[in-house]
Amino acid sequence: MHRLLALTAAPLALSVSPAIAQDQPFALDEIVVTGAFTALSPQPLARTGATVDLLEGETLEAAPTFALSDTLATLPGVSFSSNGGLGSNTTLRIRGLDTSYIAVRIDGIDVTDPAGTQTAFNFGGLTKAGLGRVEVIKGSQSALYGSEAIAGVVDIATARSDELGFSGRLDVEAGSFETYSGTLGVTQRTERGQLSFTLDRTITDGISTRAGDDEDDGFQQTFATLTGDFDVSETVTLGFSALWRDAELEIDRSATDNSGITYAMQRGGRVFARVDAFGFDHELSYAVFTSDREDPGGFTREFEGDRRQLSYVGTGDLGSTTLSFGADWTEETIATDSVSGEDATVAIFGEAVLRPTETLDLAVSLRHDDSDDFGGQTTGRLAAAWQATPETTVRAVAGTGFRAPSLFERFSAFGDPDLEAEESLSLELGVERRFGDDNVVKATAFYTEIDNLIRFDPGATACGTGFGCYAQVEGTTRTRGLELSGRYALAQGRAALFGAYTYTDAETEAGRLPRVPRHDLVLGIEGEIADRLTGRFDVRHVADVEASEFAPADNKVGDYTLANLGLAYALSDTVSASLRVENLFDADYETAGGFNQPGRAAYVGLSTSF
Repeated sequence: MHRLLALTAAPLALSVSPAIAQDQPFALDEIVVTGAFTALSPQPLARTGATVDLLEGETLEAAPTFALSDTLATLPGVSFSSNGGLGSNTTLRIRGLDTSYIAVRIDGIDVTDPAGTQTAFNFGGLTKAGLGRVEVIKGSQSALYGSEAIAGVVDIATARSDELGFSGRLDVEAGSFETYSGTLGVTQRTERGQLSFTLDRTITDGISTRAGDDEDDGFQQTFATLTGDFDVSETVTLGFSALWRDAELEIDRSATDNSGITYAMQRGGRVFARVDAFGFDHELSYAVFTSDREDPGGFTREFEGDRRQLSYVGTGDLGSTTLSFGADWTEETIATDSVSGEDATVAIFGEAVLRPTETLDLAVSLRHDDSDDFGGQTTGRLAAAWQATPETTVRAVAGTGFRAPSLFERFSAFGDPDLEAEESLSLELGVERRFGDDNVVKATAFYTEIDNLIRFDPGATACGTGFGCYAQVEGTTRTRGLELSGRYALAQGRAALFGAYTYTDAETEAGRLPRVPRHDLVLGIEGEIADRLTGRFDVRHVADVEASEFAPADNKVGDYTLANLGLAYALSDTVSASLRVENLFDADYETAGGFNQPGRAAYVGLSTSF
C-alpha cells in the first residue's frame, strides 16, 4: 500500500536502467495516487480530479539527466533555476511559483527547512539515485497538506524491491568534472513486511559557480535512508522511515572572493502504526526533522531548524462515499547566530470522496490550521473527475490555500512577529484523451492568485533596524497558463515519442515574475534501439524568461535549448552498462543571472542487481 513520501535532501549517484520503463509518466490509468487523507485508501489517477505527474523507478533511471530537478523539468508545468552546478542552491517552480509554495515529502517526512528565509526545500543536491517513485501534485493542496502547498506537492518514495527474500542493486558512475558516484540499495522482504536500506555517495570537482570566475566549486555528499514495515497481525502494521544526509559545497562568496565552503546535515525519522478497526483504517504517526547548515565565513554562520509532527488519519468506505478525517500537531523551531523562535500549529481536516454515478467522482476537502502566533486559517478544495467516455476524462479543481510566515520572517532581526499568512485561490480545468493503451494527450488550463503577500520592504519600520523589514505588502501574484502533454507509441510499443509544452504568464503588481519561462517545450523519443540496447533522447527549449533585478547587466538569462542522451546496454540479465551525455550541443546559458550552468558532460556507469 503506497504511502505519502517525502523528499529529503539528496540522493546522489546516477544509474541508467537496462530497459526503458514500461510505466511512463503519461500512462496515468495504470498508476495509483494518494493524498494526505487517502494514504490508507489509494485512488486510481483516472478517478482523481487532481493534476498529477508520476515518475516510477525505471523511468527515473532511464532519464539521461543526473539531478532530479532536470528530470522534473521535462514534466509540463515544472521548471527550475540554479545558482551553479550540482549541489548549488536550486529553486523548483510549479506553474511559475517557487519552492516556498511547494510542500516536499520523503518517505512521509516533511523535509522543508524551518530555518530557511522561507520554509522551503533546496533541490540543489537531489539526484535520482535511490528513488523509487516521485509524485508531482499540482495546484493548491493546502486543504490536504496545510501551509507551503499553494503551488503543489512533490512527494518522493525511496527505492525498495518487491521480490521476496534478500535482493539488492549496486550502481557506479564516473564522468565529466571529475564526478564519481555510487549507490547501494538492499531489501529484505517477507510475506509480512520489508526492510530496505539505500546509501548514496557523490563527489565532483564541479564547475565555477559564478560567471567570470574559473575556479571550480566542488560538491560532495552522502545520503542514506532506511525504511521498514511489519504486519503484526491481520489488522495491525508497524513501520518506520529514516534519512540522513551530510553535504559539503564550495561557493563563490562574491564577485571578488571565490573562497568559501558551506556544510549541511539533515536528519529525519518517522514511526507509524496502522490499525484496521471499527470499519475504518487508522494511522497514527510521529515524525521529526532537523536541518543544520553552517557557513563559517558568512555573515550568519549557523542555521538550525527543527520540526516535530504528531498526526492521525482515519479513512473508511461508506457505500459510494469514502470518508477521511484526522488531526495533526506540528512544532517548528529556528536557531541561528542571532535568531531564535518557535511556533506550534494544530490542524483538523476531513475529506469526502463521493461517487454519485459510475462515471463521476467528487472530492470535498476542508482543513483548519491554528497557529500559536499568526492565528487560524481555513482552507477548502473541490475536485471532480468525469469519465465523459471510456477514453476521455475531464477534471476540474477549485481550492484555497495559504503560506504561513516563516520563522525567519517573524523572528529574525528583519522580521515582524505580527505577520499574517499569505492566502491563495487556485482553479484548473483539464481533459485527458486516450487512444488505445499506449497513446494519450492531456491539456490543463490553470490559474492561481496570491494575496496578503510577505516581502522585504525597505520602508517598513516594525523590526526597528532602520534598513527595512519583512512586511505585508500591497499587490497580488497571479500565474495562469496552459499545460499540454502527450505520448505516442511506435514500433508495436518498442519505442515512443513524448512531449510537453507549458505556457505560463506569471506576474506581480511590479511586473513579470523573474526566472519563469513563458514558453517551455520538451520533445523526445525513447525505447529499444537494438537487441539489449535501449535509449532516450530529449530536447528542451525555454523561451521568453527574464532575469531577476539583482542579476548583473551582462547576464545570460534568456532563451536556450538543451539536448540530453542516455543509452543502456544489458551485458547480462543482471549487469548493464550506461552512457549519458547532458547538454549534448554544449549550450552556453544561465538560469539565474550571473551563475554558470554546466556545458557538455558525459558519464559512463555500471549497474548490477543481485
